[in-house]
Amino acid sequence: MKTSEKIMQLLKTQGPLTAKVLATELSLTTMGVRQHMQALEEEGDICFEDKKAPRGRPTRYWSLTPKSNIHFSDRHEELSVQLIDSVITVFGDSGLDKLISHREQSSLELYQQRLAGEDTLKSKLRALAELRSIEGYMATVNEAGNDFWLLENHCPICAAASKCLNFCRSELNLFQILLKEEAEVSREEHIIEGARRCAYRITPIN
Repeated sequence: MKTSEKIMQLLKTQGPLTAKVLATELSLTTMGVRQHMQALEEEGDICFEDKKAPRGRPTRYWSLTPKSNIHFSDRHEELSVQLIDSVITVFGDSGLDKLISHREQSSLELYQQRLAGEDTLKSKLRALAELRSIEGYMATVNEAGNDFWLLENHCPICAAASKCLNFCRSELNLFQILLKEEAEVSREEHIIEGARRCAYRITPIN
């Protein structure tokens, strides 16, 4: 993977970062990283914001622009939207709902099969994150106090979800059904609503 690709990957998964942090993560000099970032900025893939520091000069944080999405999996956005329009035209809204329900049920069966061999909620969430990452969601699991967070840094079906929010409702419902015996699931951040990622809070029941 090229250095510029690694930079975008880090910004995608971790959010805004300084050149110094990027240099540390990539085992490069700050000057070396800045050269790559200058090229990315010129291409329109990244931008910066200077934030006030407690002392001295403001600190510069770099982040991805919407244009950078072309470098990540998009599942053929235009085709997805066209197919949704076609389903609605031919089968109506109820036909689209049936399609989404079928997708949800297929995913549920796949996830249940994979998670069946895991003994703890933590290991199940890690397995779920692996499955979601394979599907293009760039998912990770974090712990915060008694809660877990399933973080999805990319939405490979963003165009379809933007066209029909039932896709998003279906995914939240899928997680809630999958983990209903062990945890409550709520979505706290949502890409479709302008957030950088989708963030699901998983609160153990016991």
